[in-house]
Amino acid sequence: MILTSENYYSQKASENYFSVSQYKDFMKCEAMAVANIRGEYQQPMTKALLVGSFVDSYFEGTLPEFMRENPELFTRKKELRSEFRKANEIIGRVKTDPLFMQFMSGEKQKILVFEMFGALWKMKMDSYLEGVCIADLKVVANFKNLPLWRYDLQGAVYQAGVEAQTGERLPFYLAVATKERVTDLDIFQIPQSTLDAALDEIAEQMGHYIMVKQGIVEPEYCGQCDYCKSVKAATIRNYNELLLER
Repeated sequence: MILTSENYYSQKASENYFSVSQYKDFMKCEAMAVANIRGEYQQPMTKALLVGSFVDSYFEGTLPEFMRENPELFTRKKELRSEFRKANEIIGRVKTDPLFMQFMSGEKQKILVFEMFGALWKMKMDSYLEGVCIADLKVVANFKNLPLWRYDLQGAVYQAGVEAQTGERLPFYLAVATKERVTDLDIFQIPQSTLDAALDEIAEQMGHYIMVKQGIVEPEYCGQCDYCKSVKAATIRNYNELLLER
């Protein structure tokens, strides 16, 4: 399968390739990940994800198309909703910062495919500065929760993908802007030791995830995610269990 910007997020691509987002799905809930791959379940697009995609599409040069394809960005009066007016503010802020724009000046949405840990992988880079670095744009609530999103896993995969294709091990950076009342922005380099540890973590899990994806091993249900709630059967429970969870 030849990946393009048009089919990158298709069900067929999900069936044929692992990606960082798919790997994270398996981490959260194997049953949800499998249902997603099979087209039986689709995670809802949240406002937070839409805001990030809004800013991404600006740097990709596809903002007009993005706005046409997502009418939920607008009120009934055809005005941008407050979240996306804020996204415009963020874009305006980062455009004034030379260092931020330097990191975002690489090739946009560069797609690579490669083999790793017995599986085919796909990746799409926000800003690829050939021979220099890989930069990924993030729009987040604040800096302090940045590690919770496990961007070290993304950096490890992207670095490995570029190295597999070019032989070069490039540093990985996050170009981050916040949604705070006054937008904060900085460039975060993920240390090589952290990327190495993340890649080791992926290596340990991939054998199992491949077998689950191929249907050789039954997926585990986390019991907590929206997908698990949507397919669960009712049971009789002890009311006091809820008191213990408080």
